[in-house]
Amino acid sequence: MTGLILKMFTKKTDDVNDPSVRKKYGTVASGVGIATNVLLSVLKLVIGLITVSVAVMADALNNLSDAGASAISMLSFKLSSKPADRDHPFGHARIEYISSMIVSFIILLVGFEMLIDSGKRILGLSEGESPAFSIAAVIILGASILGKLWLALFQRKVGKKIDSTVILAASTDSLTDCISTTAVLVSSIIVRITHIEIIDSIVGLGVSALIIVAGARILNETKNSLLGEAPVEDMVNQIKAIVAEEEEVIGIHDLLVHNYGPGRFVASLHAEVDGSHDIFLLHDSIDNLERRLGEELNIQCTIHLDPIVTDDERVTHLREIAANAVKIVCESAGMHDFRVVIGNTHTNLIFDVELPFEVTENPRDIAKRIEEEVQKVRPDCYCVITVDRC
Repeated sequence: MTGLILKMFTKKTDDVNDPSVRKKYGTVASGVGIATNVLLSVLKLVIGLITVSVAVMADALNNLSDAGASAISMLSFKLSSKPADRDHPFGHARIEYISSMIVSFIILLVGFEMLIDSGKRILGLSEGESPAFSIAAVIILGASILGKLWLALFQRKVGKKIDSTVILAASTDSLTDCISTTAVLVSSIIVRITHIEIIDSIVGLGVSALIIVAGARILNETKNSLLGEAPVEDMVNQIKAIVAEEEEVIGIHDLLVHNYGPGRFVASLHAEVDGSHDIFLLHDSIDNLERRLGEELNIQCTIHLDPIVTDDERVTHLREIAANAVKIVCESAGMHDFRVVIGNTHTNLIFDVELPFEVTENPRDIAKRIEEEVQKVRPDCYCVITVDRC
């Protein structure tokens, strides 16, 4: 059924890198979410009023908020597909992250309202009518569980296909609804059997906790996307693999990847090349690499050409000494941009050290220890070290 719905509204179902196709996928997923949640909300609200069940009515309110969240995601796809302009040179795709954050706020608001209401009933601060058992309620809640489970799987499939945080957030919320509605259904049956009415409010409390946890999780994931996070390892490996295939490139460093929304990546890196080669030919190779990264990975990449000395035995020897010192001090660190200034009384070794964030030692102490290791071999050498975090 999922495939049938997608084929009905999208023609080029496999070309998800096409912004227009991606927009259609997002719009379809949002539209299905709105229709499903509105229907379930109306049915649950009616049954909740009839049976006077706070848990059922709370679940109906949750479905209504989900419909609103789907409406926000639909609007976000319309706005995020706008082309780049002078004020937004990298496009508007990050609007999806903002929409995901709004969705998380809606989920948290509903969860806290349910938490307060259920808590008041448990503490006797709020009076309510006794919930009544109804076969219709059981049928509606059972159908709701199946409907939300299908919706969660549908949204998950679409969200993964187009790499959409807002659709994946909706999928997580729908799956949480399945669990919460199951709890509501079980509580209705238990109240019917035991006549312990407080169980209904206790289940409402549990449902609210699930909703709050789901909202907090989505908020945390969206926060990371907005603040900026490390690129996925697979993308980094693909970039390195393509650059490594260029025979003129000896090594790369200072690779940065910026995420401006799903499918909108801007990258930069330094490519080390033999400084004795023709600069025009080297520049041509770099241009070809930038073009290839754009065509194969859809990444707008700027590559800085970094010439190094490869045919001077003294420089090569000193580079090996420095590299060994770096590895002695920190096995996971790397070295690049090595240069040498040879003087009458001493020699300066100038280089950068890439220090992983996991290493908690002060960078200055690291640099001092590296110099000490170098001077064990060459007392006449001083190190000018720049420490980069990676």
